[in-house]
Amino acid sequence: MSTIKFHQDLKVYQQSFETAQLIYELSKFFPKEELYSLTDQIGRSSRSVTAISEAWGKRKYEKSFIAKLTDSEGEARETQTWLQFVFACHYMNEEQYNNLHNKYNQIIGMLVNMMSQSEKWCSFSSANKGENNL
Repeated sequence: MSTIKFHQDLKVYQQSFETAQLIYELSKFFPKEELYSLTDQIGRSSRSVTAISEAWGKRKYEKSFIAKLTDSEGEARETQTWLQFVFACHYMNEEQYNNLHNKYNQIIGMLVNMMSQSEKWCSFSSANKGENNL
């Protein structure tokens, strides 16, 4: 397993960034009347998931690390809610909805796993540092 030195090395960061970009591309086709509501909300929440970078910077303090991961998890769940609205309003098809919803389920799973194993991520001993690869 490779050593993780930067938050960009985390699979969960990479996947959340990539998925936020997919949502951005999709939102370009939302009706203009949604610009300051649905488009803005889903854009903000999907991008906020990648605030995993803040958690990474707080690994020295386990409770802060968990709190920031919790924020990212909440943003991922909020994004799933906005995706439901997008689908219900017929701004995406069922295949797109299922794909994005499942991607966020995977992201949420990785975040929950990191929180449940926070001691491994926050330990700065050479034996444990960066040996996880979520």
